[in-house]
Amino acid sequence: MKALRDQLDKLEPHFHEGGKLHRWYYAWDAIDTILYSDGSTTRSGSHVRDGLDMKRMMLTVVAAMLPVQLMALYNTGLQAFLAIEAGAQPLNNLQTMFYSGWLGLPFDSGSILFCMIYGALYFVPVMVAGLIGGGTVEMIFATVRRHEVNEGFLVTSALIPLILPPIIPLWMVALLTAIGITLSKEIFGGTGMNFLNPALTIRAMLFFAYPAFMSGVTPWIAADFEGVDNFTGATLLLQATEIGAGIGETFGDTWWDAFFGFVPGSMGETSALACLLGAAVLIGTKIGSWRTMLGVTVGTFIGATLLNLIGSETNPMFELSFMWHIVLGGWALGMVFMATDPVSSAFTQRGKYFYGLGIGLMVVLIRVVNPAYPEGMMLAILFMNMFAPLIDHFVVKANIRRRKARYAA
Repeated sequence: MKALRDQLDKLEPHFHEGGKLHRWYYAWDAIDTILYSDGSTTRSGSHVRDGLDMKRMMLTVVAAMLPVQLMALYNTGLQAFLAIEAGAQPLNNLQTMFYSGWLGLPFDSGSILFCMIYGALYFVPVMVAGLIGGGTVEMIFATVRRHEVNEGFLVTSALIPLILPPIIPLWMVALLTAIGITLSKEIFGGTGMNFLNPALTIRAMLFFAYPAFMSGVTPWIAADFEGVDNFTGATLLLQATEIGAGIGETFGDTWWDAFFGFVPGSMGETSALACLLGAAVLIGTKIGSWRTMLGVTVGTFIGATLLNLIGSETNPMFELSFMWHIVLGGWALGMVFMATDPVSSAFTQRGKYFYGLGIGLMVVLIRVVNPAYPEGMMLAILFMNMFAPLIDHFVVKANIRRRKARYAA
């Protein structure tokens, strides 16, 4: 590592003012600060009250995602092996070699390590494609605006593979990540200026631009289903829209599979348990707002309970209970890592309750009343992102009126 540090120090003068590559200083600085801590320190009195800066905050969020990422690796490989055992085929030569005993690892769908390594063959390329697409845009805008590359993209790049199916074409990920980062964040000024969650914006663009690769049956399973008709790869949420009888009774004991994450779905959205572990980290470090999470939970409970009471003879989704809503689709991942985004969510403490409540109610309405689009968490959060400033406005106005009344008394 010392040799790398020495090499970077030799290159550094070329990127400073007067050097041949001074226009690319901020791109170089981004690479240097990712590899090593920033060498510049505050030498005079500062107003910092604690040690939490942007980098530490973003790294903490990424660390909180670790249980979700590990579960994504395992479940992606597990679902692929279950499909292969049912008659499907690996997707390409590399996966065929691995499946056939590559590296001396015998095929064993019950091996956690084997499933995780196989899942990494899908997860890691999607993450790298997102890093290339979004990182390139970040560096270009940082160079043009002459400011440092912010660490906000670390969280976005970690979220991208979690919210996508495993067999999404990599060029789509790179292209739409670049466009999504530009339209949702950079044109508004960069990190801290965006009013929409960048990761969800990227997923929304992918969903509406390439719906065939973001929905249906086969995209959720990392295997080739050609000629296979005895295996269902539909997500439980998609199956729920097609069940005409009691959903809970039909699914049976699969609630626990959905809670732990042993079901088809986007790579990081299947395990509610892994998301709850991440929530504990975010709440414990006071980076994620428990008020927002509570609001989402209460809103989902109210919406699901009301629709359960209303009922419907033609729409089976009215029967979907609160307990099923919270383990299906991207509900848990969205509540923990996206609804709590400090930039695009409500800022005031009281406003966070209303903001979360709106997300909870909206996700139930989208899932139930519009069963053609069963996954509603993405649109619910993006919708409430647009109303977050308005919520904060009314909360602040209410506080001012209350203080005026108290002062007048």
